[in-house]
Amino acid sequence: MNSKRVAIVTGGSRGIGSAIAERLASDGLAVVVNYSSSPKAADEVTQRITDAGGEAKSFQADVSDADAVKGLFDFATESFGGVDVLVNNAGILKMQTIAETSDEEFGRLVDINLKGCFHTMREASRQLRDGGRVINLSSSVIGLRMPNYGVYSATKAAVEAMSAVLANELRGRRITVNSVAPGPTATKLFLDDKSDELIDRLTKMSPLERLGEPSDIASVVSFLAGPDGAWVNGQTLRANGGIV
Repeated sequence: MNSKRVAIVTGGSRGIGSAIAERLASDGLAVVVNYSSSPKAADEVTQRITDAGGEAKSFQADVSDADAVKGLFDFATESFGGVDVLVNNAGILKMQTIAETSDEEFGRLVDINLKGCFHTMREASRQLRDGGRVINLSSSVIGLRMPNYGVYSATKAAVEAMSAVLANELRGRRITVNSVAPGPTATKLFLDDKSDELIDRLTKMSPLERLGEPSDIASVVSFLAGPDGAWVNGQTLRANGGIV
């Protein structure tokens, strides 16, 4: 049986997710790179990890599907012997006002950002080995209260609330549950559908006067997943350069 700690990273094929997967692998964890619709990108991440001497496999699962999530955890256990770390990174963003949001768009954001996180957290609470970690990706837009992020912010605020409750429900198992709330970060998800003027304005909001990089967020996740983060529990860490 594999003696390494094992991590599942949802939405691990691109952006922040791929940076997290590669960072955890460099920290010595075996990693399952989950993806929904981009097998080529996921395979490229696992290849970079194995080329660097790490262990990784990719697995397709739509996190909004409870059966698919169970299959993801079963795959990780069959491949590496168990699961120690869950990183909930899978998510979608649709910028629009609350007034313009259709029922269909609302449902899709809730299905992936909130229900998907619920499915994986529920499975983790059943399958995670004692001493494990649950790390959920939230967003600093909750504190910024920016127009056009209403439903997205609501899904992430709900994730933070569930995280804090789950931390208490897992009492006695030495499992920590925390959220990481990135600010503006230079990923395709963030840069798509934004004007150059808006990107420039968001860049200058931080006292550090730059966008975050995926590696900045991966470093925070690495801290929470590792031994130095063992005493942080039920918290939300805003990784945003001081914007809020």
